[in-house]
Amino acid sequence: MNFSIKHWPEQERPRERLLRQGAQSLSDAELLAIFLRSGSQQHSAVELARLMIQHYGSLGPILNAKLEELSQFHGIGATKYAQLIAVKELGKRYIKHQLSQNALQIDSSELLLDFLRFEFLGESQEVFGVLCLDAHLRKINFKKLFFGSINSCEISINQLLRYAISEHASALVIAHNHPFGKAAASPADLALTQQIHHACSLLEIRLIDHCIISAEGYFSFAEHGLIPP
Repeated sequence: MNFSIKHWPEQERPRERLLRQGAQSLSDAELLAIFLRSGSQQHSAVELARLMIQHYGSLGPILNAKLEELSQFHGIGATKYAQLIAVKELGKRYIKHQLSQNALQIDSSELLLDFLRFEFLGESQEVFGVLCLDAHLRKINFKKLFFGSINSCEISINQLLRYAISEHASALVIAHNHPFGKAAASPADLALTQQIHHACSLLEIRLIDHCIISAEGYFSFAEHGLIPP
């Protein structure tokens, strides 16, 4: 039996459907299959992509997996692994560029969340980062400042502010991840956010948001009304 997608009916082939209906019409497996281009002797590219997603649960862990892990799937070698890493980096750079060109929407920004998801993708420890923005809320720079354990991270507000000043930031978005937990704010997170907001206000720097990123979703302090206007 031939498993190649090119033997499928044209209206069922992922690439042709993408061109005809748009990328949003395809499933994660079909998008991944287009990128893989070919499968193996046992599976078509779509079937191989479905097996990978079934094993890892979603696209994120696939993009974060090591070559040794992915090579367990027949048909995945160094070439396809390099392509996956390249597309991950392309996505990250594209979003960084968009943030540099466009002002953030204060109330809700999918672009900001996509950016932060990319930045924290694959972190197995809690990390605290700072996004510096100019007066027009465009990205100046993002840096991971503090690194902790699986479920905690020590923060220095003085060090955070020194970094913001060095970048000539007019506004900040702070963010940290919960690598193995839910995207929910703890009392300690709330207290820290209030302390950082107060310190920023003394320097006339706007704290726009504090975002918590996890594999399950995100939590925005601004969207929940937890950062004073």
